[in-house]
Amino acid sequence: MAKPIIKIRDLTVGYDFPLLSEINLEINPGEIVAIVGISGLGKTTLLRTIAGVIPKLSGQIFGDIRRRGGIGYIPQRLGLVRHASVYHNVELGARCGVKLSTESGNIFNWSKRKSLVIRDCVDQVGLSEKIDEPIRRLSGGQQRRVATARAIAQKPQLILADEFLSELDKENADSIISLMRKYVSDTQCAMLLVEHHIVRAEQIADRIIDLSGFDSKLTSEA
Repeated sequence: MAKPIIKIRDLTVGYDFPLLSEINLEINPGEIVAIVGISGLGKTTLLRTIAGVIPKLSGQIFGDIRRRGGIGYIPQRLGLVRHASVYHNVELGARCGVKLSTESGNIFNWSKRKSLVIRDCVDQVGLSEKIDEPIRRLSGGQQRRVATARAIAQKPQLILADEFLSELDKENADSIISLMRKYVSDTQCAMLLVEHHIVRAEQIADRIIDLSGFDSKLTSEA
């Protein structure tokens, strides 16, 4: 059996006090796991901790995901550069995932390949006609698609997504769900997402963890 992309053991997350404790979770290559539950349970805090945005309170996170570009993170607030173009924002993801090394050939070849990756990712989320538009001119749903393109341009081993389907209408949500399921399957990366919309969680995920029934403890393994 393939080695898990990420293995979490006895993890406690929170700020001044624990929100979730004794977290035990494994996610395998090619697998999408969704976390659902009411607000305030610590779902976003868990993703932020795995992403390295905030420190863990205790426990261990195993897996070769701490390398440069190993984690693609789509936060609720997206973190896009509003005055910059769609192309530039997706380029930020591509820069994280591509090493400037002898394997990349000369700078011209690397830049050309990077440009092709960026344009392909923008096309996959249906925004080719907006590629030169500044982010501030896009709708909320379009901005979420840019953040998705930025994440896949990075070619990460693990994608963390926090309500990344919000603000999308059904047609666009269905399109992004199909894209991400195919992407995860083709690349054999893994995806952990927080989703408040249970129907969408069921559409995209191979496994769903509902925190509503947990007393601050989470244990789930494939």
